[in-house]
Parts: sequence; C-alpha cells; structure tokens
Amino acid sequence: MQPLLEEGEPMEEESPKPSVSFWDHISNFKTMVLEAYKRKPISHWILIVLSSAAMLVAFPASSLLSRVYYSNGGNSKWIISWVAVAGWPLTALILLPAYFICKESPTPLNLKLVLSYIFLGFLSAADNLMYAYAYAYLPASTASLLASSSLVFSALFGYLFVKNKLNASIINALFIITAAMTIIALDSSSDRYENISGKQYIVGFVWDILGSALHGLIFALSELVFVKLLGRMSFHVVLEQQVMVSFFAFIFTTVGVVVNRDFQGMASEANTFQGGRASYYLVLIWGAITFQLGILGATAVLFLSSTVLAGVLNAVRVPITSIAAVILLDDPLSGFKILSLFVTFWGFGSYIYGSSSMSKESS
Repeated sequence: MQPLLEEGEPMEEESPKPSVSFWDHISNFKTMVLEAYKRKPISHWILIVLSSAAMLVAFPASSLLSRVYYSNGGNSKWIISWVAVAGWPLTALILLPAYFICKESPTPLNLKLVLSYIFLGFLSAADNLMYAYAYAYLPASTASLLASSSLVFSALFGYLFVKNKLNASIINALFIITAAMTIIALDSSSDRYENISGKQYIVGFVWDILGSALHGLIFALSELVFVKLLGRMSFHVVLEQQVMVSFFAFIFTTVGVVVNRDFQGMASEANTFQGGRASYYLVLIWGAITFQLGILGATAVLFLSSTVLAGVLNAVRVPITSIAAVILLDDPLSGFKILSLFVTFWGFGSYIYGSSSMSKESS
C-alpha cells in the first residue's frame, strides 16, 4: 500500500474558498424572494399582507384601548377581560365561507374535545383577567413589553408537553427576554403613572408575568389538542378551536361580570367617562373588534406563511405598541425602558433565527 505522501513531498495547499460579498448575499436573497413569489398566486400574497397588517395594527390598538379605558375613568377588570372575548362571533362568521363556499366539513365533536375546549376557555378567561389587571396599573408600553415574555413560557411549555425542540439560539432568546423583564423591574420608580401606587404597580407587574405564563401554557395545550385529539391542522380547524375556546371563555367571563355586578356599573362608568358615554362604548366596541382581528391575522399568517414570519411580526408589534403608547398616551419613557425594548427585540431575533434553523433542518 503506497503512502499518501512520500517523505519530503510537499503537501498540496487547499484552494481557498471564494469569499462571499455582502452584495452576493443580497442577490441570493432577491433570487429566493422572487422564487417564493412565483410559486404562489397573487391572491396568496395579498392575504399575507392583509393578515400581517391586522397583526401589526389590531393587537397594538387593542392594547392601547385597554389602557384608554382605565386612564379615562374605567375601573372594572372584568369588563376589559369580557371585551377580549365578546367579539368571538366575528371569528365564527369567518367560518361560514369555509363551510358553504369551500365545502369544508365541521370537525365532529366528542366528549374529550368538548372538555378540552371548556378547560382552555376557562384558562383563557383567567388569562384575560390577569392582563386586565396589568393594563389597569401599568403603562401600555410596559405591559406590552412584559407580555412578550409569553414567548419564553410558550417555548418551555411546548418543550415539556408537546416535545418541541429547543436549540442554542432559542435557549439564548429565553435568557435574553428574561433579562429584558428584569431591566423593567429595576425602573419601577419612574415608570408608573402619578395615580398608581407602588403596590399597585407591583400587582400589575406580577399579574402581567403570570398572564404571560398562562398564555404560554394555553398555546402549548392548544397545540397538544391538535396532536392528540384532532390529528390535523388546517385553517378552518384552527378557527373552529379559536371560536369554541373564545365562546367558553365568554361564558366564564360573563358569569364573573354578572356576579361582580359590573354590567350594572357600566351605566355609571359611561356617565363619568372622559369624553362621554359615546366614547365609553366606542372604546369597548373597538376593543372587542381589534382583539378578534388580531387573532384572525395571527392565525392566517401561521397558515399562509410560517411560524417564523409570525415571530417576526410579534417582534415588530412590541415596539409599535410601545412607541404608539408614548406618543398617544404620554407613557413614561426612560433609558431603562428603551434598553429593555432593544434587549427584547434582540431576544426575538435570536428566537426567530433558532426557529428558522430548525425549520431548515426538518425540511
């Protein structure tokens, strides 16, 4: 057997790999985008644009309207949590074309599925109530930043219950977003409104984190329902689940409003509301509409595109909400909050990169 190299024979140098310039990356990206564009009809891209706009406009608007309710004289936590699910018939109406035009068949119900919807509805009602306390005591910009921690809990609960994979980038994102929440906590003294006490601020902060944790659990359990009970995931099936969960959340929340006698208190709240009765009811009506439009937009983005795009849009809507709250509601904006905003955005970027890498590996 001949040796690979004789003694004294010089080793051939490997040819250096050609360097890839920045403009080569831009060119490759353009090619990839054009190929993706050509694979889908124009109607597909129009729907993605509309769905993305719904996420980026409706969710921030819903958050701002919740804060407007409290800053203009509203007091009820139950009313705001009720508004979040009162628009469930809007989502149900979207299902009608799927049944009558696209000829989709409704998913048959069984006891396990109904019980899972009832349980998720109860958790959703509790989650909305927690967020109502957050918006009652925190600036909208702070509440939206803290709510982004739901990504951390979604990843953790998804790993525990659905066996979703975690890579280094996603784990890094979880630590980064947790650090961003800690930065906000350090700035509590300059971040609260004048009429909010330190104790109320802490209560709002804690309820926001707990609500985000519960939101992450709901997301993981919803995915588990698809894996264990439904066995398929299509657009109309996801809408059906959303309608059923929102319906049961609406029932639970309505019971809470009735027991707390907040429906009777709406008339007196409307009379003392800054801007008058009409403004009071418009805030509640548009709060219900925008929340449902955001849900529909997020659902559409997930199925028309990918979880990566949904993650990008979720990352973008956090600064949109914060900046809009500062401009429109005069939210306090300190150096700590700006730092937290950038760190949160960095965490989202790491999470999106990790999710994208896993998507490429699986494909």
